[in-house]
This record gives sequence, C-alpha cells and structure tokens, in this order.
Amino acid sequence: MTDAHAQTVNAPAVASDSTLLSVSAQAEASRPPDVAALSTGVVTQAPDANAALRANAQQMAKVVAAIRAAGIAERDIQTSGINVHPQYDYRDNQAPTITGYQASNTVNIKVRDIAKVGDVLDALVASGANQVNGPSFTIDQPEAVYDEARRAALEKAQARATMYAQSLGLRVRRIVSISEGGGFQPPMPMMKTMAMDARMESTPVSPGETTLSANLDVVFELGR
Repeated sequence: MTDAHAQTVNAPAVASDSTLLSVSAQAEASRPPDVAALSTGVVTQAPDANAALRANAQQMAKVVAAIRAAGIAERDIQTSGINVHPQYDYRDNQAPTITGYQASNTVNIKVRDIAKVGDVLDALVASGANQVNGPSFTIDQPEAVYDEARRAALEKAQARATMYAQSLGLRVRRIVSISEGGGFQPPMPMMKTMAMDARMESTPVSPGETTLSANLDVVFELGR
C-alpha cells in the first residue's frame, strides 16, 4: 500500500531557474511474524501478606518451570512485576476493613517458534498460571521489510514528482533531500476458545501478518 502528497517549498538554495517540489510518500510491506510476545503470571489470595506471597511463589515456580520446559530461552523470560496489596471490605457508612491480601507475579516471555504458541499457552495454564495476556506478534529482524517499504515509498515519490514536473513542462533534475519517518502496524491475533476434549488439542492461534511502513519526505529540484 502506498500514498503520497506534494507541495512546493522554500528550501535549500538552487539555481534561479529551478523550482523545489516537496513530495511526501508512504508505503507498506508485510511479512508473517516470527516472534510472539505475551505476559503471564499468578494471582493468589490469603488471609495475610506472607501467606499470599508464599503461595504465589510456589505456584509461580511451577509456571516458570513450564516456560523453560517449553523451550523458552532465559533471555526471553523477564519479570515485569511482583505486587502484594490488601483487599478491603467496603460497607455503607463504615470504614473499610482488610479481609485478606492478594499477591501477583507477572513475567513477559517471547516465543520464537510461532507454531508453538498454542502449546505454550496450554502449558502455562496447566502449570497454574491464572493470568495470560497476548500474544502480540512482531518481526525479529525487521530491517529488510522496512527497506522494501522504503524503496516502494521512494518510487512513489519519484513517480509523483515526475508527474508534477511534466504537468508544468519541466523535468526532475535531482533529489535535494530525503527525510524519513516510520510506522508499525501490529497484526490482530485471533485466539479461538474451545473446550478441552480427549484429544487435548492446543489452543488455536492465528498470527496473521505484521505490516511495517515507511514515510518519506523528498525534496526534488525541477527545471527545464
């Protein structure tokens, strides 16, 4: 997908018989993602904070063991938060009272084999994880995809500049400057919920495609 618009500008000094034209062009390139990121963790409750945290640690140890058993490398496992806070009972016209404590532990993980995402999700829940968010999909080495989008955007800008020049009875002499922006459009993952049956099928996940975009502002010198 590409898009462009143009305007004349007052920019770098050029020959007196020249006109400067600024063209903005945008293009996209898509690839199937090769990395899935998700967060998972455990929430536990107990009458006191120590008990809540101990129970959480025991359950979370099983979750982390399941993550490692699924083949997730240590560099792709990162704790994102550990929290303990009281739970209150609110009654009308009365001061709130503490009824217990809740502990939570959350880790972020990256799955580098997209085909295993469903199995990883199932392993997390089976090991005791009661919080799962994601997955979100990305491209691990995106530069080649960005370059494809950049080339398409530049071609779009050049074609648009040529069109304007010809309409004015001029020609494109040279490119004066190029500036670049960028963008990222994550795919919308689809997780289909279904009851577990005797076959123990893994959770279906559809990674879709990841779209990267390039935005260029190109200044052309036009003349006869």
